[in-house]
Amino acid sequence: MIIKKSLKKSRLTLALFAGVALLSACSEPAVPDAKIAKMTSIQVIKDITYLASDDLKGRASFSPEIDKAGEYISQRFTEIGLSPLEGNKDFKQTFKVTSIVPESLTVTLNGIAIAEESLAMASTIATLSWKNIEDVEIHIIGEADDMRKSLGAMNNAGGQHLVIIHSAHAKMFAGYKGYFQRGLTKLSLDHQGAIVMVLADDNKITSIDVNATISITEKELTNIVAVLPGTAKNTKTANETVLYSSHYDHLGVTPDGKEVFNGADDDASGTSAVINLAQHFASKGDNKRTLMFSTFTAEEIGGFGSKYFSQQLNPDDVVAMINIEMIGKPSKFGAGTLWMTGMERSNLGELLNASLKANNTEVYEDPYPEQGLFYRSDNATLARLGVPAHSFSSTQLDKDQHYHQTSDDISSLDLDSMYKVIESLSVATQGLVDGSMTPTRIDMSKVRAKGKIY
Repeated sequence: MIIKKSLKKSRLTLALFAGVALLSACSEPAVPDAKIAKMTSIQVIKDITYLASDDLKGRASFSPEIDKAGEYISQRFTEIGLSPLEGNKDFKQTFKVTSIVPESLTVTLNGIAIAEESLAMASTIATLSWKNIEDVEIHIIGEADDMRKSLGAMNNAGGQHLVIIHSAHAKMFAGYKGYFQRGLTKLSLDHQGAIVMVLADDNKITSIDVNATISITEKELTNIVAVLPGTAKNTKTANETVLYSSHYDHLGVTPDGKEVFNGADDDASGTSAVINLAQHFASKGDNKRTLMFSTFTAEEIGGFGSKYFSQQLNPDDVVAMINIEMIGKPSKFGAGTLWMTGMERSNLGELLNASLKANNTEVYEDPYPEQGLFYRSDNATLARLGVPAHSFSSTQLDKDQHYHQTSDDISSLDLDSMYKVIESLSVATQGLVDGSMTPTRIDMSKVRAKGKIY
């Protein structure tokens, strides 16, 4: 049974009642109004209150609750009067992924059996049986070597690898082991490969005996995608699309089921922004370009929603991607401000700031470059295809004590700041919407490739 957490801020009482009322309304299909209502802070609060509620149990991928969240988002898109993707009967973009879970692994090196706690494995091959040194590439990661860089190179290359890792890297080894043990999810198994890691100080391997089994099964996931057709006809602009996106999945519940990872900031905040930006632009009705609003699944387990989505469209038609990730708290630059990842990779930030100048605000450069955030959200998939795809956030990563914690609930947010961020995005991106703003493309050769094994 899920133990519901009490909210900590009395100012949210009205929001909670509003969210419950909207949830009740979701049981019946809505009929789009003749005139779309304008975006309001009350509606934003209704949306995030429901999406971050305990009833959704953290919106974990593959759970019934993420399906409930998807139904809610679909309902809101219907109310706004949006259309499904061409060829779809509804807003659901359902696809299959492959779940890969290690079942058994034994390793004997130089005639000595290695203890289970010193073994880890990532494999897209169902069965491994390496009896000879010639069966596999052997790598030695010494005390002074860069373990992360070495594993990354193997991952990018694919193939089959046995990696002997010096005990000086024990802490990092434990991190990789935990990650691999939870299982991998792949959109496809186009690349077959395996990395078996052994924590040992041997630097000369004369004989091996490696045996492993891996469970490989298929599961379904669903993006929720809606379209607001552009008003331009028979022009280049008519074929251009602006994409607003977020991810609506999160981490689920604690292993004992007693607490919820509500994911209010990560990323119910971004998803509420996408929904309400759709309402804003639908109410204006002046979008010459087609607008697409996508809430992706499975960002937390590898970004598979955005990966599948990117394969279903021509990236050359996407003028820009505004990916909204964690905007529920004031940034280090002040309440209502936000920053973007990869500002140096296109001139999108420069164009957005020109639009915001009259409002005496701006979009700031990512203040946490050491975190590699450009690659840590759904924008990266489209950026690898040349789209000016950037993530927009306000989180203070160096101070945020709620990130991926059960305390990331609605009581931890500043809803006034969040609404100001959404308003800023609506103003900043108006030029993308009406066709007066076209950012430069991202140089695909400068975007890090995705790994083939994990």
